Amino acid sequence: MSPSTNSFGAQDTLTVGGESYEIYRLDKVEGSKTLPFSLKVLLECLLRTEDGANITKEHINALGQWDETAQPSTEIQFTPARVIMQDFTGVPCVVDLATMREAVADLGGDAKKINPLAPAEMVIDHSVIIDVFGRPDAFEKNVEIEYGRNKERYQFLRWGQTAFDDFKVVPPGTGIVHQVNIEHLARSVMTRDGVAYPDSCVGTDSHTTMVNGLGVLGWGVGGIEAEAAMLGQPVSMLIPRVVGFKLTGEIPSGATATDVVLTITQMLREHGVVGKFVEFYGDGVASVPLANRATIGNMSPEFGSTCAIFPIDDVTLDYLRLTGRTEEHVALVEAYAKEQGLWHDPSVEPRFSEKLELDLSTVVPSIAGPKRPQDRIVLADAKQKFGLDVKNYGVEGDFREAEVTPAEGPAYGLKDGAVVIASITSCTNTSNPSVMMAAALLAKNAVEKGLTVAPWVKTSMAPGSQVVTGYYEKAGMWPYLEKLGFYLVGYGCTTCIGNSGPLNEEISQAVQENDLTVVSVLSGNRNFEGRINPDVKMNYLASPPLVIAYALAGTMNFDFDTDALGTDQQGNDVFLKDIWPTPDEVESTIASSIDRDMFIKDYADVFAGDERWQSLPTPEGDTFEWDGESTYVRKPPYFDGMAKQPSPVEDITGARVLAKLGDSVTTDHISPAGSIKADSPAGKYLSEHGVERKDFNSYGSRRGNHEVMVRGTFANIRLRNQLLDGVEGGFTRDFTQDGEQSTIFDAAENYAKAGTPLVVLGGKEYGSGSSRDWAAKGTRLLGVKAVIVESFERIHRSNLIGMGVLPLQFPQGQNVESLGLDGTETFDITGITALNEGGDVPETVHVTATKADGAKVEFDAVVRIDTPGEADYYRNDGILQYVLRSLVN
Repeated sequence: MSPSTNSFGAQDTLTVGGESYEIYRLDKVEGSKTLPFSLKVLLECLLRTEDGANITKEHINALGQWDETAQPSTEIQFTPARVIMQDFTGVPCVVDLATMREAVADLGGDAKKINPLAPAEMVIDHSVIIDVFGRPDAFEKNVEIEYGRNKERYQFLRWGQTAFDDFKVVPPGTGIVHQVNIEHLARSVMTRDGVAYPDSCVGTDSHTTMVNGLGVLGWGVGGIEAEAAMLGQPVSMLIPRVVGFKLTGEIPSGATATDVVLTITQMLREHGVVGKFVEFYGDGVASVPLANRATIGNMSPEFGSTCAIFPIDDVTLDYLRLTGRTEEHVALVEAYAKEQGLWHDPSVEPRFSEKLELDLSTVVPSIAGPKRPQDRIVLADAKQKFGLDVKNYGVEGDFREAEVTPAEGPAYGLKDGAVVIASITSCTNTSNPSVMMAAALLAKNAVEKGLTVAPWVKTSMAPGSQVVTGYYEKAGMWPYLEKLGFYLVGYGCTTCIGNSGPLNEEISQAVQENDLTVVSVLSGNRNFEGRINPDVKMNYLASPPLVIAYALAGTMNFDFDTDALGTDQQGNDVFLKDIWPTPDEVESTIASSIDRDMFIKDYADVFAGDERWQSLPTPEGDTFEWDGESTYVRKPPYFDGMAKQPSPVEDITGARVLAKLGDSVTTDHISPAGSIKADSPAGKYLSEHGVERKDFNSYGSRRGNHEVMVRGTFANIRLRNQLLDGVEGGFTRDFTQDGEQSTIFDAAENYAKAGTPLVVLGGKEYGSGSSRDWAAKGTRLLGVKAVIVESFERIHRSNLIGMGVLPLQFPQGQNVESLGLDGTETFDITGITALNEGGDVPETVHVTATKADGAKVEFDAVVRIDTPGEADYYRNDGILQYVLRSLVN
């Protein structure tokens, strides 16, 4: 860590338990005392990394004297303390680092210069798919299949673990990245080279914000930005607006942490917090358990904020103790937080840009769906609302029914509205003992009443860490969960990421042949269209106990207040209220079944892995030996023919529209995700390379192969490209072929051969959802030079710049419709050349869209390169090229 220029004289010493640490005192900066907690963390970072060039005295004063009412305009450089990754987004990071090692050598530099400069940790959690469920060997079988499918990737990651310094891998079958982060990897206060400073992180997954619950400032970035952070590049950002969210009261009996989160999600989406920090404060904070804080922080991407943070207090310290952190470390966290004014004092109200308030006692049981996390539905209204929403999926009048004849057991009728997936899954809730134990106790009560789950429900239990299994065992809960089909299927993201696995064949067939509208219910954070399972049109987020309740109901067309779940042994109707556990019952069971030793035992050897991991043959050497036959890991083309100096920025001429899209197009729509269809460009590529259909695996698992990924970009089965009428999926009109319908990939190939650049047109909230780097990488590799939309979500906009794609917005109040654009035009974009010779970013560029008859539509598009740092990346044709040149030149 290079020493700070320390122009504020902030360098000092803090002694805790006989150990002395160098610290940078916040109280040396005027105005720091009344800053929100999150900005204090940023301020400390600037004090510690002040170098007089990228981080100056002026930057530090701008943060100390932050004007909470102003619109963000001051750029700062934030250097996160560490980087955390999951394997889907992390594999391409390591692929790019491996490629950069070769590129540095090609430019005459030292390959070993490419090394993480900040601690980097990866948790392999996204690769397990629920192929096997509802039986005792489900976990073993799924892990076995996972290793079979992913051997090449895992060998590559083992190479990375040995080749790169300060890079650690948590092997498969351990837990979900965000849960492992809060339970083990997070430090709250970091120490390095004798310096103590606040823990902070960026992660290659949007739900990195879960760690905000521990007072750790962090958020999701694209893999592109994460690589740069690993290589010591700061994250360029504007000092944000901070929304203070005051909590009062306590959660009522019958409501859960999940209900609180869905309520907060709806409130903040309605308020509008994209690009802002959200920070919780007030008397109610002390009554929010750490696990609930983490659940709230986790959902930050669903409200659209950059982070959703809780300050440090006694609740934080108690959780650090419970999860096995040493007493010495807990003492340091307490002393440091109190010394630096980072300790929560409910009597002091920091300066906030905007304020909201929630009385927790007003929260009621809720679910969200059928396709967005912010669309909250009060549970009491769920049946009625479902009856209305299902009409949007082509169900008019009575629900249709199809006869299903399973391999085992009697035939049954499958109706519209049937719950075919009920999954307790995802870091959001499986890290929270209160909702997990509530689910287990509900299962126990249901079994004791003689209730059963319908045969069409695919049930699964995928906890985020092995600790959950430990406390279920100690509390004697597994037999009840298993009786209802909720067997352990894996420790990983599973259903929430789209790894729900196939439905039983006879169910899938009945759904497809009759075009039934069936439903999934999951305890996750994402329910976008086409994400959970290709056979399932409507997806609902719910707390773990409600997942079990819906599994028992077997249908969404159900009112828990008036409809019985079944009958008990005496023939009496059983309602949800009869089996819902009381808060006291949940808390006393947790108290008697969770202890510190469980965490210490489960995390003692967390990087070692099981026999499968340890017996993988591992390649050696500073550079990776690429296998030309691999369909998983290939050397990407980003640095091919790269010169030491960047070429000048050029205007865009004669561009064609690859896709014309509507509002709320998510990174799920853009980035390859889920299963690979046999007749898709990616499926054909794999078949041509000798891969059998059963071994296609998911797009996520093949993120290390750009050939697969570019073929899956914009290929989501629910994408609606408005260049075509009534067609869903990855299709477009190819104007090199007289406007014929074609796949997006094949059209892009034809445009590339013709030397035609491409643009994408879109609406509001373009690129919302996960921080998928492939949404930007795939866009770039398809030949797209600019994306013109009404508004962007934060992460995707910066990722486009990181890949050398120009993000533009229509003039305020204008859009595709108002300008009369239909996507058949040819586009010329002029004025971006102002960036050459180190020029400033132009506010607008001039766009001329020429129609087939020669008529022209002209407008000035707003350039969304928001900071000087982003301008440097764009000039270099991408962030990685910028980093490479800075290491070599």
